[in-house]
Amino acid sequence: MKNFLYEVWDRVLLYLPLMVMGTLALGTYWLVRSTPTPEVALAERVRGHEPDYFMHGFSIKTYDATGRMRSEVQGSVARHYPDTKWIEIDGIRIRSFDAEGRLTTASALRGLTNDSGSEVQLMGKAVVVREADTTAAGKATPRMEYRGEFLHAFMDTEVVKSHQPVELTRGKDRFTADAMDFDNVDQVMRLRGRVHGTLVPDSR
Repeated sequence: MKNFLYEVWDRVLLYLPLMVMGTLALGTYWLVRSTPTPEVALAERVRGHEPDYFMHGFSIKTYDATGRMRSEVQGSVARHYPDTKWIEIDGIRIRSFDAEGRLTTASALRGLTNDSGSEVQLMGKAVVVREADTTAAGKATPRMEYRGEFLHAFMDTEVVKSHQPVELTRGKDRFTADAMDFDNVDQVMRLRGRVHGTLVPDSR
């Protein structure tokens, strides 16, 4: 049973960073790059924490060299704040496909990203899902899902944090904690507070 627990936890650590970091990095990077640059004269007139431009009901798609869609970012309203250089997105929704065509989706009531795309925050009913699939070698990968009220991703250092309760689901296995720290470079996950796990063995 102990070996089984280690095996399941190793699989959780393997797929969580791919799901979260791939989705947020692709989607928000191109959103930032595609937004218009405010005119200097307009920026000089802005005082305090006020947006200098808006986008309503937008959808931004990116494609690879073969013309296949790589990501899509949608939102009801986006606001750019020149004082903090952050873009705030209401009703953010992201669809991202990796090189093998596997789909990852992310959504939240509100999203924040800085101008460089190095930091992304999902707030309010945040959900990130990596759909089940089968690899080219024929190995099945189960559905992976993250739920929480807050997710903070640092793209340059590949660190994902949440100081609020989180729920991780991989196939039939489920983990909950009061807070999470994940370092994709060192492959270390820290679940803090009240940590619970439910492991369901494969039926054979």
